[in-house]
Amino acid sequence: MKSIILGISAFYHDSAAAILIDGKIVAAAQEERFTRIKHDANYPYNAIEFVLKYSNIKLNNVDQIIFYEKPFLKFERLLETYVGFAPNGFKQFVRAMPIWLKDKLFQKKMLFNKLKLHDKNFNNEKKIFFSDHHLSHAASAFYPSPFKEAIVLTADGVGEWATTTVAIGRGSELDVKKEIHFPHSLGLLYSAFTYYTGFKVNSGEYKLMGLAPYGKPVFVDKIMNNLLDVKEDGSFRLDQKYFNYATGLTMTSDKFHNLFGQKPRDPEKEKLTQFHMDIAASIQAVTENIMIKLVKALKDEFNISNLCLAGGVALNCVVNGKILKEKIFENIWIQPAAGDAGGSIGAALALFHIELKNSRFINPNDDMKGSFLGPEYSQKEIEEQLDKVGAKYEIFKEEELIDKTASDLSKEEVIGWFQGRMEFGPRALGGRSILGDPRSEKMQKNLNLKVKYRESFRPFAPSILKEYLSEWFDVNVDSPYMLMVSNINKNKTIEMTEDQKNLFGIDKLNVKRSEIPAVTHVDYSARIQTVHKETNEKYFRLIEKFKEKTNCPILVNTSFNVRGEPIVNTPLDAFNCFMGTDLDKLVIGNCYLDKNNQNPSLKKDYTQEFELD
Repeated sequence: MKSIILGISAFYHDSAAAILIDGKIVAAAQEERFTRIKHDANYPYNAIEFVLKYSNIKLNNVDQIIFYEKPFLKFERLLETYVGFAPNGFKQFVRAMPIWLKDKLFQKKMLFNKLKLHDKNFNNEKKIFFSDHHLSHAASAFYPSPFKEAIVLTADGVGEWATTTVAIGRGSELDVKKEIHFPHSLGLLYSAFTYYTGFKVNSGEYKLMGLAPYGKPVFVDKIMNNLLDVKEDGSFRLDQKYFNYATGLTMTSDKFHNLFGQKPRDPEKEKLTQFHMDIAASIQAVTENIMIKLVKALKDEFNISNLCLAGGVALNCVVNGKILKEKIFENIWIQPAAGDAGGSIGAALALFHIELKNSRFINPNDDMKGSFLGPEYSQKEIEEQLDKVGAKYEIFKEEELIDKTASDLSKEEVIGWFQGRMEFGPRALGGRSILGDPRSEKMQKNLNLKVKYRESFRPFAPSILKEYLSEWFDVNVDSPYMLMVSNINKNKTIEMTEDQKNLFGIDKLNVKRSEIPAVTHVDYSARIQTVHKETNEKYFRLIEKFKEKTNCPILVNTSFNVRGEPIVNTPLDAFNCFMGTDLDKLVIGNCYLDKNNQNPSLKKDYTQEFELD
C-alpha cells in the first residue's frame, strides 16, 4: 500500500502545495507561479492541481491532507494579544475579527469545501489534519537533510505563538525543546526595519540585506540598548513600546522614529540615503550577533555537530555565511523553501514520520532533488506555446544549443534560460534563470536597470561548478540553494584606491572589485550557488562550456522575472518576460530565440506591469 500525503500552506503569504509518496517528495510548487501574483496567499488551487496531476493521483486517493498550522492556536494568540494590549489595537481587532469569524476559525470546513473542487468524489473530512507552524518548519529542515541527528533552529515572524523554536532531530524523531513566543520575534524585528527603510514587509527583507554593505553599523548600540534585551544564550525580548505590529497597522511606533531621529521612508517620495544604509547595516549586524549567540549556546547545550535551519530568517544568507565561518558546527543544511511555502513539505513529512511513525531514508546529499520539484514542459508543449504567440525560433540539438548559449554569454549577452522542472522556493537555481557573464563590469547595473527594472544596488549570485569553488571563494562546502554568502579569494580581488575607499553609499557600486565584478558585492562578498551534475546536468554542462571558452567556471544567475513578478512558470510567461525586457536571447527547451528576429509588435511594456516589490 502506497502512502500518499498532500501538504498545504496558505492564507498568510506564499501559499503552496506538496505531495509525498511513501515519504518521498514528488512535487511541490507555490501558488504565485500559476496566478502571477507575487507571494499569493490564497488557497493554492493551482498548486494542488499541479502536484496531483504530476503525481497522476486523484484527490480521493490521497490518504491524508495536512495543513501547515493550527488556526485555533493562532486565533487564541490574536485574542490574547488584543486583550493584553487593550485598549490599543482596537482598530486592528475590528478589522481582523470578521475574517476570522467568517473563514479562518472554521478552516477545516472551508478546506473541505475547497478540496471538493479538485475531485467531486472527495467526501472524507477525517482525512484533513493540522500541523503546528514551527513543527512544519522544523520538519522541512530536518527530514530532507543529510543528517542522522541535528539541532534544528527555526526563526521567522510568527506562527501560532512561537517565533523561534529549537528542536532536536534523531533518525525519524523530532522533538521541540524550547520556544520564544510572540511578540518577541527576530523576524518581526527585521521586518520592522524593512518597513522603516521604506521597503515592503514580507518581501523587501532581501533588499535590506543587500543594502547593508553600503552602510556602517553605527546604530547597533542604540538598537541593543533600547529595542531589545538579549541574554547570553541568545534568547531575547523586544520592548513593545518601540513597535506597533502587535496592536497597530504599521510596524514601528513614534518612540522608534524619535529614537532614530527620522520618520519611516516614503518609497514614492524619498530616495535612499546614507542614513538608511547605516540603518540596514546595523540591523543586519544585530541579527547576525543574535543568531550566532543562539547557535553557540545550542551547540554547548546539546553537543550535536549538525545544524538545520528553516523559517524566513534562514533566508538571510549573510547570517548563514557568518554561522558557517564561525565553525560552530561541522555541517549546516538549510531548507531551500525556508519560508512559509516550505511548510507544505514540512507538514507532510511531520505527519509521515512523527504521527504515522515511518522510518526515514537518509540521502547523503539531501532529499530535495536540487529543489527542482515544479512543472516541466515537453519540447512539443514548448513549441506549441511559442507558435501560438507568433514567436520566431530555431531548434538545435543539445550539444549545439549549449555551445551557442555559452558563446553568447561570453560576448556579454543576457540570456533567459528555461529548462527542466521549475524550482521550489524563492531562488532560481538554473531552471528558470536569467544568465550573464560575471566578468563584465556593466552586467550588474544593466541587469538591475534594464532587465529586472529594480534598484541598482541589488547584488547578483554566482553559479559555480563545485570543483572550482575554493579556487574562487574562501569556502569549500556545498551551497546548492544559494543560501550561503562567502568572500571572494584575495587573489581574485582588485584592491581599492584610497579615493575609492572614501566613496559613500551607492557611489561604491561602480568600483570594479574583482575578476568577476558582476557578482562581487561592495564588501567583496557573494551569495554562492554550487552547481552539481546530479541535480541539473544541462546547467552544469552550460557552465562547463562557458569555462572552456573563457576559463571562468562561473555564470551570473538571477531569477527569470522582473521586479514584482513571480518567477516564470510556463513557456508563455518566459516569452512575455523576454519581450518585455532587454534580454538578448531566450533558450527554452531546445528552442533558441533571438530578440532581433522577433516581431516588434510583440514587444511588451514591463516597466509598469508589476507593482514595486
